[in-house]
Amino acid sequence: MNPLYEQMDVSVFERMSLAAAQHGAANLGQGFPDFGWPDSVLEAAARHTTEGYNQYPPSRGLPALREAVANHYRARHGIAITPDHVTVTSGATEAICSAILAIVEPGDEVILLAPAFDVYAPMIRRAGGTPVEVRLEAPSFRLDADALSRAVTPATRLIIFNNPHNPTGRLFDRNELQALADVAIAHDLLVLSDEVWEEILFGDEFTTLLAVDGMAERTIKCGSAGKIFSLTGWKVGWMVASPSLSEVLAKAHQFVTFATPPNLQAAVADGLADPGWIPDMRTGFARARDRLIEELDEAGYASIRPEATYFMTVDLAASGIDLDDEAFAKRAVEEAGVAVVPMSPFYLEKPPTNLIRLCFAKKDATLDAGIEGLARAARLVRD
Repeated sequence: MNPLYEQMDVSVFERMSLAAAQHGAANLGQGFPDFGWPDSVLEAAARHTTEGYNQYPPSRGLPALREAVANHYRARHGIAITPDHVTVTSGATEAICSAILAIVEPGDEVILLAPAFDVYAPMIRRAGGTPVEVRLEAPSFRLDADALSRAVTPATRLIIFNNPHNPTGRLFDRNELQALADVAIAHDLLVLSDEVWEEILFGDEFTTLLAVDGMAERTIKCGSAGKIFSLTGWKVGWMVASPSLSEVLAKAHQFVTFATPPNLQAAVADGLADPGWIPDMRTGFARARDRLIEELDEAGYASIRPEATYFMTVDLAASGIDLDDEAFAKRAVEEAGVAVVPMSPFYLEKPPTNLIRLCFAKKDATLDAGIEGLARAARLVRD
């Protein structure tokens, strides 16, 4: 077998969701919400489908959506972008894939901040590159500027940065963004900034890397309508970069998926024009987060409070649980009726094995079942 394929395991999200279905368990593993979307966007998708948005759109995206994305970011972040900066993709995962294929060549090194979304490393390897890990250490998961700088070599081509951060729920601050920018500028590196969780916030506001001095020409921002609108199955995303860089990205994109469903693109364009529902969405997710943390505290779990995203981290060792993350996840789904995500697959080498990730973007009934399952799991593994 081709050794590259041996490095492409089944995604931990797919693995745990299949286990949840097999055992009838509450799924607090895979990061999809079961509430939080604006009904108006669903209605717009139905309308655009029946009105004829059903054939191939332009590969770079419907003009209406490219303009809506540009308008949205100008209004939200005060950055000067136009539709020429925007390429629409079939979800942010395809945006990440297309960007890596456009930039990374055999022999290049790409720096990842671990724990890292498990999509990045296999894509880098398939492009002929080598992923290089820089650790974000628990429980703060702060960016270590010195460690980042030490990881750069003459072969380094790209840094992949995820902010807000999956799986930890970190929102990196301006000092960390500036530290990253300083390294990228000093070594003339590009940065693929995976910013799909930019609207799922619980306090401080988000700053896009594109807005940091010196980064507009060397940043590729990936965004996701699936995350913004809590409609993950739509798979509508985009890349935002300088017009000259966007031309290169679009050439890679056209040979990956070529285009994205135009009815959904049109609905997303409508939704971005009216972001008034976002505060209520955040309030709903914050309530779910706070409830899960409170209930986990009562069950004796040591959780790390997230600042953004759908996710929170639990430290098993600090919770008095003497099992590694994979063993705990297996017993939790098979014996306690709740699926969680072990975090060791988010690392390349010598992963910590005491951390699990939970998704709290769930309605009360799902959380009720998940909380009961986690309480059962704690009793099982401590007995």
